[in-house]
Amino acid sequence: MSYTHRRSCISGLFLLLLALSCEANSGFIGVKDSHFELNGSPFLFNGFNSYWLMHVAADPAERYKVTEVLKDASTAGLSVCRTWAFSDGGDRALQISPGVYDERVFQGLDFVIAEAKKYGVRLILSFVNQWNDFGGKAEYVWWARNAGVQISNDDEFYTHPILKKYLKNHIEKVVTRLNSITKVAYKDDATIMAWELMNEPRDQADYSGKTVNGWVQEMASFVKSLDNKHLLEVGMEGFYGDSIPERKLVNPGYQVGTDFISNHLINEIDFATIHAYTDQWLSGQSDEAQLAVDGKVDKKSLGRCKKYIEETFSAC
Repeated sequence: MSYTHRRSCISGLFLLLLALSCEANSGFIGVKDSHFELNGSPFLFNGFNSYWLMHVAADPAERYKVTEVLKDASTAGLSVCRTWAFSDGGDRALQISPGVYDERVFQGLDFVIAEAKKYGVRLILSFVNQWNDFGGKAEYVWWARNAGVQISNDDEFYTHPILKKYLKNHIEKVVTRLNSITKVAYKDDATIMAWELMNEPRDQADYSGKTVNGWVQEMASFVKSLDNKHLLEVGMEGFYGDSIPERKLVNPGYQVGTDFISNHLINEIDFATIHAYTDQWLSGQSDEAQLAVDGKVDKKSLGRCKKYIEETFSAC
């Protein structure tokens, strides 16, 4: 058998095995008791963050970078990727202004989902950012102020009806999007493991966590009204609030206006997340001090608030 023929056979076998693997892994990820589930069996995974996938895929000439990452991840046994389904204002914006979208960028996200499916990688897609990178809640506030709405501070993002309407419109636009490549609506695509309400919500106007908790309840109910097939999570860092006051002592010396326990007792939230940045929270302190905070996560409390994953898994 010639080398070329052997190589063709090997390539064909790889593609066949990949197709069979993807078929075996089809179906929506669910939760049962304390674990994730796929087709009636526990779903265990290793995952990674690649926030930039849509941004890069917006340029067809750069899409090979997305393919390489997803292919390499699949080869390495990484089966879940968390990435952004937002880019508000600025360079290669998905949402240029409230309700105005760049179809070219949306097609980039279509490509990300299609490639993830090809390589058997599930996606966690986040709707908006706490931080200013790729727009974030500050961009929503700027849009509202530019439209003449009186907004006193960025944390009105969680309470002002105009700002909440902007976000709901974006959520609906993403969830109901018909993929231009696969011809499958996002809400019907099992490649998506879960939606994330926000990357690391914080509220400096209400340290009790009650304001964010009300926002989570409202937004979670809205997402589930559009799509009850996919899992939903908040995107929390893991700070405790007023629901268990004694646990606030575990926080790294300050509050961020969230309540890890009450936020995850909301029925529409399917699992909990932790973003552990102890090197930033305790900047300048010893490794031992940072590890001590990371090790104080209350596993009993986590058990009360459903399944959880530590979402700060390695970035690519």
